[in-house]
Amino acid sequence: MAGENPYIRKVDAKRPEKPFTITFTDLGTSITVDPSKIPYCRTGLPGSILEIALGNGVEIDHACGGVSACSTCHVLVKSGLDTCNEADDDELDQLDEAPGTTAQSRLACRCIPNGTRDLIVEIPAWNVNRVREAPH
Repeated sequence: MAGENPYIRKVDAKRPEKPFTITFTDLGTSITVDPSKIPYCRTGLPGSILEIALGNGVEIDHACGGVSACSTCHVLVKSGLDTCNEADDDELDQLDEAPGTTAQSRLACRCIPNGTRDLIVEIPAWNVNRVREAPH
């Protein structure tokens, strides 16, 4: 999947204009990545948190392939949420199905940071797939 769902509205988001980092936290571990230095994998919207994470080897579950048709890529943007595009109705409808949502909840496949500030993104424990098969 290329991150586009033909049944939902297109996201209009400002792209980064300067370098920034995203720190992903998960069950006590963290990794900081520079989004400008990765090969994009085309999962989720271009420049989305999901695409940046996967391009850096940070696993975020995404059962629908990153096309905003489920809520498995639910993350919490702990810092820098104000630098991301606003959640639209389609994203909010999917977040209604996610467990443990807060005011910091976003779908990683739809959340696009604009690069004006560094982000801290928490991957909730219930969204970490610990039994995924290794690539063949």
